[in-house]
Amino acid sequence: MKLWWRRIAVVFITILTLGIYSPTNLLEVDADKRSDNSVSSSSDIDTASVIKEATQSYIVEDARASYLKHLQKEAKVLSLEKFGPKITDKVEDEFAAAILPQMETMLVDLVEHSEAYNDIAITEKPSKGYGERMFNVSNNRSGETLVKFHVRRENRPLEGHYFHFHYHLSEDGFQKHHPIGDIYWDRNTPPKWMT
Repeated sequence: MKLWWRRIAVVFITILTLGIYSPTNLLEVDADKRSDNSVSSSSDIDTASVIKEATQSYIVEDARASYLKHLQKEAKVLSLEKFGPKITDKVEDEFAAAILPQMETMLVDLVEHSEAYNDIAITEKPSKGYGERMFNVSNNRSGETLVKFHVRRENRPLEGHYFHFHYHLSEDGFQKHHPIGDIYWDRNTPPKWMT
């Protein structure tokens, strides 16, 4: 989190100080070249337009939105880490298209409805082997786990193996499964997680 604040501060200071410092040795050379101060050269106009474009491209993003993007990126990284390279090669595109947007929507709801949004963090890492846990989202200040994101391996008779994505909420004591979606693997048994 400190890294994001540092980046925001650097961009903000850059915008504020843009054009304030002018080296004096360059001003003296410019004064000798120009005899008439009322006429501006084409290089001055080009410089002014570049400065205007540079300041417009560095619009500081809302802190809540940037923190949300950070959480969403971390959720994607941990999810792909859970799959491991063997599973990721086969399901990454379908995961990004069908499952990840719903996970991101859940994170948006958490951050939007939280007064202290920066206390929300992804705390647990994925479990290896046959475990279901992808990651947990917790409140760092209270230590309370808010949401648990899981993926279960299912062998459906006559269909094959599926990955069933779901989450559990603290509101119901993590008892109820809230489905996100399924991804078909194959008729063959998938490898262990993180392999």
